[in-house]
Amino acid sequence: MRTTILIAMDHPLLRVGLQTVIERDTEYLVIGHAADLRTMIEKCMTLMPELLVLDLALPGGHGIDAIQQLKRRRPQQKILALGDCRSELEAGDAMRAGCGGYLLKRSSQEEALRALRAVKAGRRYVCDDLADQLLGEALRIDPPTRDGSLWDNLSARERSVFRLIADGNTNRTAARELNLSPKTIEKHRANLMRKLNARNALELMWMAVDLGLVERPVVAARTAPNGRMQVAVGLSC
Repeated sequence: MRTTILIAMDHPLLRVGLQTVIERDTEYLVIGHAADLRTMIEKCMTLMPELLVLDLALPGGHGIDAIQQLKRRRPQQKILALGDCRSELEAGDAMRAGCGGYLLKRSSQEEALRALRAVKAGRRYVCDDLADQLLGEALRIDPPTRDGSLWDNLSARERSVFRLIADGNTNRTAARELNLSPKTIEKHRANLMRKLNARNALELMWMAVDLGLVERPVVAARTAPNGRMQVAVGLSC
């Protein structure tokens, strides 16, 4: 009997592409899709897939919170999380929340199938790009370069807000992503600034870069209408 899979991604093209890759292996059968976190939980409870492939950036809240909620309702659910950034912190959060594996979206097709096989068998899987970082941290082979204590001092909700602000979201857009009010986001933001001793969103962004939550910013220069050079900073992740 084929292993049933639910794919939770909001980008239709990526969703279909991933399904095509998965179903090349006749061992698997994709039985449903979800484009937001609420639909993902509902479909997991009704379709009861053996495996869930979950994009942590799915709209409708925060992926880690949704994983914890789903595992409370369906403890046996096996989950492979998909992330954007090469951060052992996000991978660790996903695994502690109940995921069996963590894979970068830019991983190869071969590695995606390898991760599915591992999670299906009940084994832990971390993508190749992060395995060395996690092993070095666990065995203390390499001296730590990041202050993980900063991350440990934040609540789960503050971590979610931190990621969104570092990605350039305003209080309003972050509120939409997490289904909270802008005032609540503002409160969490103030707590973040206090705990991390940051003075503004730019400092938060650089802390996020240092922690590996987002990639280093891309700096672009352009000429303004008045002839002066302007510098724009954006993030790639």
